[in-house]
Amino acid sequence: MRAELADELADELAAREARGLRRTRRLLTTPQRAHVRVEGRDYTAFCSNDYLGLAADPRLASAAKSGIDRYGVGAGASHLILGHGSAHHELEVALAEFVRLPRALLFSSGYMANMGVVSALTGRGDAVFADRLNHASLNDAALLSRAAFKRYHHNDPAALERLLQTTPARRRLVIVDAVFSMDGDIAPVPELLELCERHDACLLIDDAHGFGVHGAQGRGTLAHFGIVSERVIYMATLGKAAGVSGAFVAGSADLIESLVQNARTYIYTTATPPLLAQALLASLQVIEQEEWRRVRLRELISQLQQELAGGPWRLLPSDTPIQPLLVGGNAEALALSARLADQGLLVPAIRPPTVPQGTARLRISLSADHSAADVTRLTAALLQPA
Repeated sequence: MRAELADELADELAAREARGLRRTRRLLTTPQRAHVRVEGRDYTAFCSNDYLGLAADPRLASAAKSGIDRYGVGAGASHLILGHGSAHHELEVALAEFVRLPRALLFSSGYMANMGVVSALTGRGDAVFADRLNHASLNDAALLSRAAFKRYHHNDPAALERLLQTTPARRRLVIVDAVFSMDGDIAPVPELLELCERHDACLLIDDAHGFGVHGAQGRGTLAHFGIVSERVIYMATLGKAAGVSGAFVAGSADLIESLVQNARTYIYTTATPPLLAQALLASLQVIEQEEWRRVRLRELISQLQQELAGGPWRLLPSDTPIQPLLVGGNAEALALSARLADQGLLVPAIRPPTVPQGTARLRISLSADHSAADVTRLTAALLQPA
């Protein structure tokens, strides 16, 4: 590395540190659970997307072990060469059936799924319309596609309609988080779909934080709203509520076949290990059959909101396991997170650019693996005078 670049990087890191924006990693030494051990200390963690408490479920681990015995460890090739195994195929069939759509296609991550879909379906002469609070993967996908990129005010269908009315394009694609990862609120999907129907657009729904949690038997946000439409392109991740890894896209048979032919993040990468597909087949059964996990989540959400009512910080409106506690300043959010960590409670401070300036927050993530006592311990610590 040339000396000038090294100096520039050091200065940039120091400036980030001074603004309270430097990110750090913690070393987890136990399975992902509500109660974890991090760098030699025990904590109750409110920072995982393992909403149903499945990441350490022994049934999923057993399925993964059987997958190793049957398929080995690595896939060894891309899906289109020789990496597409029977476990992958069985999982794609099961996922399509689970979300009540004709076909599904596995991707290595939600980021790769969004990049693959948007860049495969749109390009120069097309237009992509995005909620301003969408996940970074959706924004990056739109930029990569080289389509016109139009952003509308958060959860504002009227603002979207004005853009749809005034933007000429060969193809129109609306992209949106179903559940917004830092605010925890739900997109007005029925209204967005109605606009897509009126203005001849397709709707890509990123259900990373809704799959497994919302809808009958955890079938996701489409089931939550009772939506059936060929205009919908459905993406969900498999490393959050499903407890494993990866993602999938579901939709019409022609859509999925087009992605097989054109989605670069599908074509040009090694397939995920078949053992993960085996684990996910077990996960789908648990998601479908164990309603008590979603019941407990709803109970914990209600408890947290009641116990923090009237406290010094405001919870943003959310009926999801994502409960953002608005603090404001970066330093204040970091200090509050550190104070909780001193008491054995892990709650991450989220700062710009992940959230807008002046809206630094603690992102409280609830899991079916938490108990009511865990939540009470957290709320009591938050209500203590500084």
